[in-house]
Amino acid sequence: MKKTIQNKKVLISLIAAVSVLIIFLGTFLFYQMNLQPISDQSEIVDFEVIEGDSASSVIDRLAEEDIIKNAAIAKIYARLHGLNQMKAGHFQLDRAWNTNELLSYMNDSANASGKQIRITVIEGMWAKDIAAEIEKKLGIKASELLALWNDEAYLRSLIDHYEFLDESILNDQTRVRLEGYLYPETYSFDADATKEEITETFLNQFANIYQKLKGDISTNGRSLHDIITLASLVQYEAKTEEDMGLIAQVFENRLAIDMKLQSSVTICYALYEEYKKAIDCEINSDIDSPYNTYLHEGLPIGPILNPGEAAIRAVLHPTANDYLYFMADIYGDGKVYYANTLEEHEANVERYLR
Repeated sequence: MKKTIQNKKVLISLIAAVSVLIIFLGTFLFYQMNLQPISDQSEIVDFEVIEGDSASSVIDRLAEEDIIKNAAIAKIYARLHGLNQMKAGHFQLDRAWNTNELLSYMNDSANASGKQIRITVIEGMWAKDIAAEIEKKLGIKASELLALWNDEAYLRSLIDHYEFLDESILNDQTRVRLEGYLYPETYSFDADATKEEITETFLNQFANIYQKLKGDISTNGRSLHDIITLASLVQYEAKTEEDMGLIAQVFENRLAIDMKLQSSVTICYALYEEYKKAIDCEINSDIDSPYNTYLHEGLPIGPILNPGEAAIRAVLHPTANDYLYFMADIYGDGKVYYANTLEEHEANVERYLR
């Protein structure tokens, strides 16, 4: 009887020990899991630590902005490892870094930069509007930026540096030679950034997209400059990714039979400073310009805006269709209507635009 009681006590002690071990291992695994990166792919984000911010408040914001997984675990880790002395300034953090890498990086003042100015380039912006935004935020004159983006000597130096640029950009008939390559993104610049540093930041981001799409670009059959030119038309004409794919194929269908693209958005760019509203593009199809796809066959002489990745992908992988015409209900919900024949197209125009 005594032996049975002793065996039960041993069994209970063993169960208790195993339970404690399981709880310990579970807690340890939970702790370790929450120290891992948010993402398995590199994603750079700008993060600011303001003078006087506590380590606790900084870690809370890191969690709120999806840079770390768990604020409570990160706070424990910071205390245990002496990483709770975050420096003031702007940091370029990577969501692919684990908690140790993030906190260690932010505890080193050498990694903190001074005041940063954020500038957002939206898909479809013209170079002149980007230049105007930079002037407003950083004080660099838009005219100086545009002059740089057309400066042949500077552009030749960029051609030597970036594999996606070639002499196609040197056409002296284009309005802005770097139009199409000022990649849409939100950027953070030092307050004293130079116009060259700003330009090359745009191009570096374009280079990242180019590397992602390089395989498809190489098998497309068109030069990159023509791909970006066509993508700029698609970006301007379409509001959704679905329409981007369809419109890209409509343009392909027209090009295949030597039919003029007759894209009114090229008229908008041809008008340039004179362009005020959408109707201007519809009533000036006779304007004398190498961008005018009503007068000239094929693509315009260069991009008419700065397209995003979705528009570029649409050109590389258009959505198969047999349409030759499309129009958007600009007075309604913006829906795009497609047609196989001119008669169908004119009926759509009559119904939705007149």
